[in-house]
Amino acid sequence: MAALAWLLIPLFAVVGAAIWGSWASRNKTIGDVAELAGYARFRDAMERSHVTTPDSVRAEREPAAAAAGVTTSPTS
Repeated sequence: MAALAWLLIPLFAVVGAAIWGSWASRNKTIGDVAELAGYARFRDAMERSHVTTPDSVRAEREPAAAAAGVTTSPTS
């Protein structure tokens, strides 16, 4: 009976390795499509937020700089 117990240990190890191997080699590309679409939306949103604004609008948004007479050059 002790020999049978010693033979079951490698059997469990093989079964565990097979389960881990099948899990490690699973298809991981399923979530990539949604993740890449989200990244594209993020890039679009960041590009829209960097639109240059006219100086009159910028003065309204930055009242301290407008009161001090500081002019900022638009960056592109």
